[in-house]
Amino acid sequence: MPVSKPIKIARRYFVRGRVQGVGFRYFVQHSGDMLGIDGYARNLDDGRVEVYARGTAAQLNELSGLLWKGPRMSNVRGVEEEESAPESIRGFHIER
Repeated sequence: MPVSKPIKIARRYFVRGRVQGVGFRYFVQHSGDMLGIDGYARNLDDGRVEVYARGTAAQLNELSGLLWKGPRMSNVRGVEEEESAPESIRGFHIER
């Protein structure tokens, strides 16, 4: 009987609070690599950080929890989450 691969989905997160200039994107990159997720993190002009992530529902749920915590110097005040179309990205990186 063939083993089925877990279904990968994509989500986009918009994180607000003190999340720029505190290593938040590097924290997200490390978390994504640790969880085996593909995607990216980037600063937005309005002070938020956008995170695109593709993985299993369990991986993305774990990432969501980590986004609420953030690195030590951050102060996350909110995380908006929405389903997203899958993009062809390998690994997790920071976009400038």
